[in-house]
Amino acid sequence: MVEQRTEPQTLTRNGLAWSQGAPTLEGGVADPACPPTNQSYGSHPMAGGMEDPYARYLRWKTQPLQTTPYLSVVIPTYNEAERIVPTIGAVASYICHQDIPWELIVADDGSKDHTVSLCAGLELANLRILKADQNGGKGSAVQRGVLAARGARILFMDADNSTPIEELERFMQCMDDGYDVVIGSRAAAGAQEAHRTWLRQLMSRVLRTLIRPVLGLTIRDTQCGFKLFTREAARAIFQKQTIMGFSFDLEILYLAHKYGFKIAELPVHWVDAPGSKVDKWKEARRFLKAILQIKWNDYRGLYG
Repeated sequence: MVEQRTEPQTLTRNGLAWSQGAPTLEGGVADPACPPTNQSYGSHPMAGGMEDPYARYLRWKTQPLQTTPYLSVVIPTYNEAERIVPTIGAVASYICHQDIPWELIVADDGSKDHTVSLCAGLELANLRILKADQNGGKGSAVQRGVLAARGARILFMDADNSTPIEELERFMQCMDDGYDVVIGSRAAAGAQEAHRTWLRQLMSRVLRTLIRPVLGLTIRDTQCGFKLFTREAARAIFQKQTIMGFSFDLEILYLAHKYGFKIAELPVHWVDAPGSKVDKWKEARRFLKAILQIKWNDYRGLYG
């Protein structure tokens, strides 16, 4: 079952300009000292508290959690030295404003640049870096990160923060309503895309038309890199994952549907960040191949 459910304000603090939910220093690096305001997880039992968000961030940075995290955030990386630090800053700034225990996992896929050393240099007590000896594909990195996560809820998101972390509030609330898997969508009613080329939009529409008749999925956007899972759903799904490349999302959602997990598809704001490493034509071919592989895997009983 899939349900499709239906502006940033520039502020200043201490002379620094920032958008609601993601305070930034010059150069785009998020400043955890200026957390977002008027953000909460509503009915979440661990939300609230009067502690200053910056003090909360300092504690998260310097003191390892003494309890099981409620939320794990997994970011897969491959040669993301230019983008990963601002993204970590934005994520830490936003989530530390929410009074929940959380951990951050960077699942590196064999980067050849300084991604790993930059992350390690931040010296964050609740950041774990999972290093692969060689490049195994985005799906491989996400799988390692999700299966290593300890949180009751597990989010994976892209290293470029194309879907802003501020979208998380609605996802958490949707999961409070009983959903097992909540996915971001650039195609659902109300979604907004910025800087996405007409060619990428056309290719996405064409590929989406194949998903429903072949795989029986009504999901409109399988590939948006912002997905939240309950721990139970994540472990059941990712342990059966076989596709390790860019099209892994398709298999993950097929498994979620097959296993009867309740799925919600939420519209998101999405920005096609510069520096994308995706080869559109190559990935389109892999996407088509993945559709056939998923059907063949299921026919052979690999999914149980």
